[in-house]
Amino acid sequence: MDHSEVMQFVGMLVVVLTAARLAGALAQRLGQPAVLGELIAGVLVGPSLCGWVDPDHQALRLLSELGVLMLLFAIGIETDLTQLVRVGATSMTVAVCGVVVPFVLGYVACRLLGQSDLRSIMAAATLTATSVGITARVLSDLGYLSSVEGQIILGAALIDDVLGLLLLTIIEGLSEGHGISVGLVLGSSARAFGFLIAAAAASAWGAPVLSRLTARVESPGSLTVFAVIFALSLSWLAQWCGSAMIIGAFSAGLILSRMPRLHEVERGITTLGHFFVPIFFVLVGAAVNVDALSPTTPDGRQALFVGCILIVLGIAGKLTAGSAPFWFRGNKLVVGVGMIPRGEVGLIFARIGLAAGVFDPGLFGAATLMVIVTTLAAPPALKRLLREPAEELDAESEEPSIRDLATRA
Repeated sequence: MDHSEVMQFVGMLVVVLTAARLAGALAQRLGQPAVLGELIAGVLVGPSLCGWVDPDHQALRLLSELGVLMLLFAIGIETDLTQLVRVGATSMTVAVCGVVVPFVLGYVACRLLGQSDLRSIMAAATLTATSVGITARVLSDLGYLSSVEGQIILGAALIDDVLGLLLLTIIEGLSEGHGISVGLVLGSSARAFGFLIAAAAASAWGAPVLSRLTARVESPGSLTVFAVIFALSLSWLAQWCGSAMIIGAFSAGLILSRMPRLHEVERGITTLGHFFVPIFFVLVGAAVNVDALSPTTPDGRQALFVGCILIVLGIAGKLTAGSAPFWFRGNKLVVGVGMIPRGEVGLIFARIGLAAGVFDPGLFGAATLMVIVTTLAAPPALKRLLREPAEELDAESEEPSIRDLATRA
C-alpha cells in the first residue's frame, strides 16, 4: 500500500466514522435506534449515491469484520447463559421455522415467476438469513437484550447463521455441479453447533483459569488485550473448523462472562467497540446498490416487482417463525420482528449468488431491495413494540456494557 492509498483509506475512515456518529445521534434524537442512522448513512456515503466510501476497500472491510467480532464478543459477555439454555428449545424452533418457511415461500414464488430451479433456490436461501449483529444492536439500544424475548431472538439468530452456512455449502456445491453428501452436511452441522455447546460447557471453569493466567501480568490494559486475543483466537478456530467467526467470538464471550474481573474487560471492549462497531454498520449500508433498483429501466422495474414479493414473503416467513413455539407465552410479535433484518448476512448470500453466476443483475437487485427494506424496517418496528425497557434491566446502570455501543455519544 503506497502513500496515496494510505491517504485514501484514512479519508474514507474519517467519512465513515463522522457519518456514523452524526447519523446515529440524529436517529436517537428522532427517537430511533442509533443503528438505523448508521445504516442510512452508509447508503448515503456509499458508491450508489455520494461515492465517498468504497465498501469493498480491503482495509475498511477488515476493520468492519473486527467490528462485528467485537460486537458478538461483547454480546456473549452480556448474555445470560442460564437464560439462553432455558430458551434453547424455543430458539431452535424459531430458527428452524425461520429458515424453512421463508425458503419454501421464496422458492415457490420464484418458480412461479419463471426463474430457474437454481436461481429460485439461491433467492430462497437469501430469505432465510437473519443478521444477528443488527438484531442484537437494536435490542441492546432499546434495553431489551437480556429479556426473554431478546434471548430467544439472539439464540435463534445465531442458529440461523449456522443453518445459513449449511445452505451455502449446499448451494455452492450445486452451482459448481458437485453432489452434496450427507456426511458433509452432518459434519458441518456438528462443527458449528459443537462450538456453542463447548462454550457453554467451558464457561464454568474456563474464565477462572484465564483470570489466574492474566493476573500474573499487571501492566495497564493487559486483561482487555488478553480477552481480545482469546476472542480472536476462538474466531479463527471456528472458521478453521468450518463454522463462522462470529460463532467463535460469541463463544469467547460466553466463556468469559463468569470472569472475576469482568467489569474491566467490559470497559475495554466497550471502548474498542465505539471505534470498530459503527464501521461495520456503515459498510453494510454502503454495500447497497441503489442503481440496480432504478424504475427508469426494464431491469430496474422487474427488480422492484420481484423485490417487493421477496419483501412480503421474507417478513411473513419470520413473523410465522416467531409464532411457531406455541408454548411460549411472551411477546411472539417481538420475536418475529426481531428476526426480520437480513443485513450483511443477506447481502453475503446475494453476492455469492452474483459471483457464482446464479443471479442475473435483476434478481440480484431484487434480493438487495429485500435486504434493504427488512434491515431498515426492523429497528423502528421494534422501537414501537418495545416502548418501555425490559423490567429486569437497570436503565440507570453506569457499568460499561454492550448497550454503551449503541446509546452513548
